[in-house]
Amino acid sequence: MWSTQMRCAPSLRRPITSAAASSRLPPCWRGVAAIRRPYIVVTAAFKNSRTEKLRTLLSGDEILLGPCCHDALSAKLIEQAGFPYAFMSGFCTSAARLGAPDTGLISYGEMVDTGRYIYETTRNLPVIGDGDTGYGNAMNVKRTVRGYAQAGFAGILIEDQVAPKSCGHVRGKRVVGREEAVSRIRAAVDARDEGADILIVARTDARQAVSLEEALWRAQAFAEAGADVLFIDALESEEEMRAFTELGGAAAAVPKMANMLEGGGKTPIFRPSELQAMGFKLVAYPLSLLGVSIRAMQDALIGLRKGRVPPVEALGNFADIQAAVGFPEYFEEEQRYAISTPTSVPAALPEEAAPEAVAAEEVAPEAVAAEEVAPEAVAAEEVAPEAVAAEEVAPEAVAAEEAAPEAVAAEEAAPDAEAPVVEPEVVAEDRTSTPSDDSATWPLPPESTASTSALYPSVTSSSGSSNSSSSGTGSGADAADDPYYRRNRSLRVRISDVSTGLVKLETRVPAGFLNGLTALIPQVSGFNIEALLEQAMGPEAVRPQAGQPLISIPTGNDMVQIFLE
Repeated sequence: MWSTQMRCAPSLRRPITSAAASSRLPPCWRGVAAIRRPYIVVTAAFKNSRTEKLRTLLSGDEILLGPCCHDALSAKLIEQAGFPYAFMSGFCTSAARLGAPDTGLISYGEMVDTGRYIYETTRNLPVIGDGDTGYGNAMNVKRTVRGYAQAGFAGILIEDQVAPKSCGHVRGKRVVGREEAVSRIRAAVDARDEGADILIVARTDARQAVSLEEALWRAQAFAEAGADVLFIDALESEEEMRAFTELGGAAAAVPKMANMLEGGGKTPIFRPSELQAMGFKLVAYPLSLLGVSIRAMQDALIGLRKGRVPPVEALGNFADIQAAVGFPEYFEEEQRYAISTPTSVPAALPEEAAPEAVAAEEVAPEAVAAEEVAPEAVAAEEVAPEAVAAEEVAPEAVAAEEAAPEAVAAEEAAPDAEAPVVEPEVVAEDRTSTPSDDSATWPLPPESTASTSALYPSVTSSSGSSNSSSSGTGSGADAADDPYYRRNRSLRVRISDVSTGLVKLETRVPAGFLNGLTALIPQVSGFNIEALLEQAMGPEAVRPQAGQPLISIPTGNDMVQIFLE
């Protein structure tokens, strides 16, 4: 929420009345000098409800646990998990956005940009952003604080390292002098007091760069300068942590933050109850999300190199992934703006020709209406062979007496009129070979020759023996040439409005990978898709005619259709 404040410029609060002062003005201004009035300066301040929420949390009795996020999705998951706040770590953001270490490479603009996305995707999660050194001198610090506040951050961390800075738990720590360190915090506090609605987290790295005594002195000085939260990074023992939380003077009443660097940092790991007993108010967990993400991606890539897709236990099903990124909320809100008359032209209107049919007519001119091409091609059974080929390319371009115009649908147009579809290749492993690397951590599905044969009917020969050149990879000559080989086919799923014919969803799923189909379309969960595919693709296949769906399921106002391609 934006609010306005009005104030008088200090140098113009009193009118110029003395003769001496008036004589110094240009002649054109001397007559109006005596009636000069103070002017009004109007400033705008962004009032962030999340900042107020963080202030309220800091004044409570509970210790605040905050995982570190690095992008909008990780922040969204933190909020969904119920944490009271989050910290946008420079270490994690630099790694995720740049693929680079936290050594001062990431810029102010990139950090603010990430913060805006986080603010937009979360509902009411207070986030403290890593402002590093403020990206310059004291004036840069003020601009950084204002920019972070406008991006929606509830707090900003400003530290005393020499630029370029680096992670507080790695070697080579250097800090600026005391005067410059305090000047940065004073500039940040001034920016806050001048209208930037944001809390100032003052950090010192002097423990590793100089000494514990120097770090304690700077924390006290930061408190006297007006910081809202104090933070000494890389403390090495419980005694040092207690010395920090037991500071007196101005620092006594200022909340303290602890950094529990997972995986081997300089600070020992304590339970939240232990940290609260020491006197800490906030706890940051910087690497929990980034670390497990890196390991999970590495394990998944090892498995994919061997042709193994991560199982549902590790991956989750498609519905879970949709829920995590917000599809259900999107569709629910979309219903609020549903319109009764669609703006797109339904494909079933007979008076309007589908553009795809025109394109097909241009691709195959010999399939034009019989009276325009050849008089001898009037009847369907006398159609020229070229028109038959055109019919296979574009079923909607059949002779007028055989194809009702209302059966023409845009989604059944010529394949060359559609965007290319990239489909994953399902690989059948050679079970006789021993993998060179078994470091994948997820549980693998049990071995089953029968299920593999059912899924890939062309891999196993009639005698029951497997061809080592093709069964191991699923890419042999027999498999590539077999029209019934499932990897070469796909299922096209279409959901359309029954009354208007408007297509709401259309997607493709490889016929050899059916696990995600019921998650995508729950309405087909009661059908034996496997049996229908065997009927359409087996040795005694009864394939649907061109344009005829394998399954048609009316569900309320929608029609769910599955086509075999």
